[in-house]
Amino acid sequence: MKHSCYAVIALCLFFAVQVSVAQERGFGLGVILGEPTGFSAKLWTSPVTAFDFGLGLSIGGDGFTKSNGTFGGQSRIHFHMDYLWHSFEAFKSDIRLPVYYGVGGRFNSGAGYNSTLAIRGVFGIAWLARQAPVDMFIELVPSLQFTSPAGFGMEAGIGARYFF
Repeated sequence: MKHSCYAVIALCLFFAVQVSVAQERGFGLGVILGEPTGFSAKLWTSPVTAFDFGLGLSIGGDGFTKSNGTFGGQSRIHFHMDYLWHSFEAFKSDIRLPVYYGVGGRFNSGAGYNSTLAIRGVFGIAWLARQAPVDMFIELVPSLQFTSPAGFGMEAGIGARYFF
């Protein structure tokens, strides 16, 4: 199971790099705080679509619990990858504030999560600077975990990225 997850992640990254020639803003790398806390990356594939990646530690609750109801404050490794669509027409302003939404997957391991997989829905808003290669974002992410412990959970994060 562990090796097949690595193979899927490598395959997705390969395809993400292949479509990068159509990107509007390039590749961005930064941080995300919340659930999870760690690194955030974004790869634009067109003027309105992008891949979003996250790698970090999850230390809070997300709605999934072990049989005794607690994870004992232990952290777990979190990796996610989402495909996002951006709507630049949501707010009529000179400031670039696209609303974005998307779907993706998540892998957690550690602290009672034994290689768990979940489907994610992503909803957020971003601020794209006009004069600097940075963005800031806030997002809410409901997820449906289909490996034990199965169920519905909620994650949220705030972050920033620098685009190369």
